[in-house]
Amino acid sequence: MGLNRRPRNPELASQAYAQGWWTSQTLADSLRDAAQQTPDRLVLADDTTRLDCRTLYRDAASLAHAMLERLPIGSVVSFILPNWHEAAHIYLAATLAGMVAHPILPSLRDHELRYMLADVDSRMVFIPGVLRSHDYRAMLARVTAQLRRPPHVVVVRDDPGPFIAYESLHGSNSTQPLPTLDPDAVRMVLYTSGTTGTPKAVLHTHNSIHAVVRQIGLHWRIEPGDSFLVPSPISHIGGSLYAFECPLLLGARAVLMERWEPDAAVRLAREERCTHMAGATPFLAQMLAAAQRAGTRLPDLKVFICGGASVAPSLIRAAAEHFTNTAVTRVYGSSEVPVITVGAPDRSDLAHAADTDGKVGIAEVRLIDSSGAPAAEGEVRVRGPQMLLGYLHPEDEADVFDAEGYFRTGDLARWSDGDYLTISGRLKDIIIRNGENISPKEIEDILSTHPDIAEVTIVGLPDDRTGERACAVIIPKGNAKPDVESLRTHLTGLGVAAFKIPERVEIWSALPKNDAGKILKHRVRALLLQS
Repeated sequence: MGLNRRPRNPELASQAYAQGWWTSQTLADSLRDAAQQTPDRLVLADDTTRLDCRTLYRDAASLAHAMLERLPIGSVVSFILPNWHEAAHIYLAATLAGMVAHPILPSLRDHELRYMLADVDSRMVFIPGVLRSHDYRAMLARVTAQLRRPPHVVVVRDDPGPFIAYESLHGSNSTQPLPTLDPDAVRMVLYTSGTTGTPKAVLHTHNSIHAVVRQIGLHWRIEPGDSFLVPSPISHIGGSLYAFECPLLLGARAVLMERWEPDAAVRLAREERCTHMAGATPFLAQMLAAAQRAGTRLPDLKVFICGGASVAPSLIRAAAEHFTNTAVTRVYGSSEVPVITVGAPDRSDLAHAADTDGKVGIAEVRLIDSSGAPAAEGEVRVRGPQMLLGYLHPEDEADVFDAEGYFRTGDLARWSDGDYLTISGRLKDIIIRNGENISPKEIEDILSTHPDIAEVTIVGLPDDRTGERACAVIIPKGNAKPDVESLRTHLTGLGVAAFKIPERVEIWSALPKNDAGKILKHRVRALLLQS
């Protein structure tokens, strides 16, 4: 398995250490230091619990010992949880125990879970019992029954049924020392939608994550005592950084929202005096509307970071006009290379904040044209101390890194005013809806088994609310007329997550193709935009 990796470029690793982006200290050390030096500092809050540094360390250490009693060091520990404080316990416990944290979106279903849990050989998975009318216990019973090596299943905040109760893992009296950690070892794995249809497991180390957090602390004006409102899922790279890392590495506090509700977010931001928030386009648009309804300009809010989907310059300008103390800015990054650009987090620089995707931070960025030469506009290639270690399966790395170790993002961009980037398009066939990546190939492959579909292609179309929406263009069998509900029934019956279901269906008699028979998606998209 690909979890036992070392940095791919020793020279770049040495530079990262010399520049201080990498360090011999890990998050486990920061947690212990915080518990000793600022034991009473409030570090995390959700709708049920407020945790200080002392309590967070005590609970995470207790859970770490319970994990070590059941699992070997290096095991993968998965969790499928909303933004609950227990997720921080699990993430930090896995870190303390020398294991690999594997956050999973609660919106995923049987189809995705069967693949991920087997692929990464998860040894323990934490779930809610029932959440938003979905029975996770029943789902995990189905999924684990089909796995060759099923993980331990732990149920949080509910009757465990046939599984392990979360509470039973606390209260360990073990005196065994927790393991010494290697800062260059893999400490988190998370899946991103692959253009081939198979999700890819991204590997991050203690140090690659440390570099991201130090960078955002420097550029986003995060100071000890600041408060981060976190409605973004903690199973995304962004949400995990803001909820689990920033409170310990930067002395901030995380305020978790279990479920996004803009009016509640405005109330919470006012009550908790939140200074920072980050999220995809819909978060900003809805937060702005809610603040206007409430008649507040959220004076404590210093920075709002917007990314993860297409962001209209007009939205940045409108938000900056209303939130008079806030720098509102676009940024660009990915699960593989988080926070490539740091935005323009200064209110005096609204032009760059609105019209570009921000200034390049600690990463090295090149734009490469179709001939392979550096250009003012081309594919974004990036390398830096916050870059992924690699993918779980080496074969997924074919053509991903160039000869000099730059990651090929598959995104197109142009330079503006020196070192500001503006993303102009994508080479990768990925749809970004509400900040979630959807692989058209994955859904096309599944829909090929639909009894009424002879041929199908899926493309992304602009959407003011979600950034993009998925449209399925179908060549039907015979006189069949599959519609959105037909596709929904088929996909949900196969355990596919709801957010991946196309929102629009078009029935055509033929699809445009090249001489080799490949569907020309750019022509499909252009025809749909004209209709």
